[in-house]
Amino acid sequence: MDSAVFNPTTFAAIGVGAAVGGGFALLITAIRGFPAKPEQASGRTAADIVKFLSTRAAVAVVAGAVVLAATRWPTAAIAAGVLVFFWNQLFGGLAAERAALARVEALAGWTESLRDTIAGAVGLEQAIPATARAASPAIRENLHTLVDRLRARMPLPQALEYFADDMDDASADLVIAALILNARLRGPGLREVLGALAQSSREEVDMRQRVMAQRSSTRRSVQIVVGVSVAVVLGLAVFNKSFVQPYSTATGQLVLLGVIGLFAAGFFWLRKLSSIETPARFLQRARTVPAHPVPEQRSGDPR
Repeated sequence: MDSAVFNPTTFAAIGVGAAVGGGFALLITAIRGFPAKPEQASGRTAADIVKFLSTRAAVAVVAGAVVLAATRWPTAAIAAGVLVFFWNQLFGGLAAERAALARVEALAGWTESLRDTIAGAVGLEQAIPATARAASPAIRENLHTLVDRLRARMPLPQALEYFADDMDDASADLVIAALILNARLRGPGLREVLGALAQSSREEVDMRQRVMAQRSSTRRSVQIVVGVSVAVVLGLAVFNKSFVQPYSTATGQLVLLGVIGLFAAGFFWLRKLSSIETPARFLQRARTVPAHPVPEQRSGDPR
């Protein structure tokens, strides 16, 4: 069996195969491309994203090196590095779901505040800045951006369309669509519509809370399954090397690659079960002008 242990030529062959496979994957990605995403305000800059990815890649490389030193299996080392790098995509998402829940709850509160402000015979252009100051932090920044656009003399319907892009939420589209129609038609009944939409948002918050509570058990099960699987494999490779000695051959590495692929498919399936399918947005528009237009300076303008 010792003669079948990996030699440098085998390592090189596996590395070349991985490089060729990765090259084909990148080529297919370059040809097909990714679907375009609407521009939206983001708290992360490009430097922050690069720093985050660099840190995650460094941790993945260290994890792969540790697994390689413990098992002498390049396939397991590569799989461990990929697992660490994509850990958030596989087993995360709870923070994003909580942020979406907070955004819907904040939207419901702002809608109720806007309804009550309009009840005092205040126009929509005056009610939006008045309610933005007391809005929840989850949507306050987007509301302040909306107010800035109105102060820059952008028409209210257009500013609300940009506000919908900033919110990037199907529930917000319902409220914003009602505001856009009222801004264009100036018809009655806006208070009743906003009240009904606020109640609908409250019911959606309750529904999402129940769903999150149910899916948290599935997410926890995924993490337990992954942790136990990795711990068992590493434990056998370190403390019972004779039992897993066949995996040290070229054929054994190919078999191990297939096993890892099956586990990966199972992990992605469990991740899909623990995710929440949100409805698609219907207020989407192509941005052809800057998000923060600057009023044109005219001669004689005191500003």
